[in-house]
Amino acid sequence: MPATLLADANQRLEKALRYVTIHEDAVERLTYPKASLTVSIPVRMDNGSLRVFQGYRVRYDDSRGPTKGGIRFHPNVTLDEVQSLAFWMTFKCAALNIPFGGAKGGITLNPKELSKFELERLSRGYIDLIADFIGPDVDIPAPDVYTNPMIMGWMMDQYSTIRRQITPAVVTGKPITMGGSLGRETATAMGAFFVIQTIMPKFGRRPTDTTVAVQGFGNAGAVIAELLYRAGYRVVAVSDSQGGVYSEQGLDIPSIRKLKEATRGIKAVYCEGTVCSGINHEAISNAELLELDVDILVPAALENQITDDNADAIKARYIFEVANGPITSAADVILEAKNIQVFPDILVNAGGVTVSYFEWVQNRSGYYWSLEEVNHRLKEKMTSETELIWAIAHEFSCSMRTAAYIHALNRLGEAIEAKGTRDDYTS
Repeated sequence: MPATLLADANQRLEKALRYVTIHEDAVERLTYPKASLTVSIPVRMDNGSLRVFQGYRVRYDDSRGPTKGGIRFHPNVTLDEVQSLAFWMTFKCAALNIPFGGAKGGITLNPKELSKFELERLSRGYIDLIADFIGPDVDIPAPDVYTNPMIMGWMMDQYSTIRRQITPAVVTGKPITMGGSLGRETATAMGAFFVIQTIMPKFGRRPTDTTVAVQGFGNAGAVIAELLYRAGYRVVAVSDSQGGVYSEQGLDIPSIRKLKEATRGIKAVYCEGTVCSGINHEAISNAELLELDVDILVPAALENQITDDNADAIKARYIFEVANGPITSAADVILEAKNIQVFPDILVNAGGVTVSYFEWVQNRSGYYWSLEEVNHRLKEKMTSETELIWAIAHEFSCSMRTAAYIHALNRLGEAIEAKGTRDDYTS
């Protein structure tokens, strides 16, 4: 395990710097977050007691525009994690040529332990404390792990109350009726699907001959599993935080999604009702899912799922990172030696921030697009940038991750250098 997540993230930057020519001033700027905010959020609980929660917001770099990034509610949220996620968002926006910088936020808690009323008070209290740190032209939050459109709606409403004006563009991922964009809830998975559909034909792979395992059956994982299932891929395993199920002949993903929503868990899916009929399945752990002998592995849960401890046991031929940072830099080295093709998070899961950008544009213009138009624009963006990164990987004979960072660094370097470097101030 690296000393810090941010130090590990910076190792990817160091690798890509070998292939680019950007000024040392730009490298220095990108090594540190621009601004970090830590807040203590007091919440009156339903039983009358008072609890104080730790919250964070980090703006990593705004050289290319206002910063952008999600807010997660999770017990493991730390400042280091939020800084790392903001770092990845900076490179993700640049890789997709979106005019945003990178940011991230989070609150340390288990949201499942709070009532809806308590979550609302927490969400609004968080915005009360960071309102001067965000804004439509400064920093735009969005949903992430265990946050959703309703929570984004509360946050937008609280910000608007503080500013005494309706400000839909301050937050993306909102309910449609509050200025949200069609297609935003499925955007991360849809973008990943477009990347997979662009990449797999390059290896001569057809959906019907390709097996898939998805770790993480949340907002993104469940949707990508169903998109792949409907496209003809054989999805043989899925899991959530409680465990997973595996069937060599393939799973009925739409039924699993329906039953998970009803039972709140994957484990119970194949134990009752007609869904079980004719299906030979077995219960597996998240760790076991990662080590299955499948063609495509989709880590769609949290960071650091594949490390130097388990990388040698990975058998998948292609890994598409739908989660942020699911593979450590040390594991990257092992996977590359095993000739496992890894397609990085800053490309694969960029559909979410891309449609967040579309939502921000729609909020600013007051003109809203159809779902077909959103998905068409998303496909165009994801496909074109995937092709560019693929070409870079072949030009430099490097991994797709390094190619994605090269692509992003070139754009970030240009933006930072445009504001002046040492060469402009010395003779």
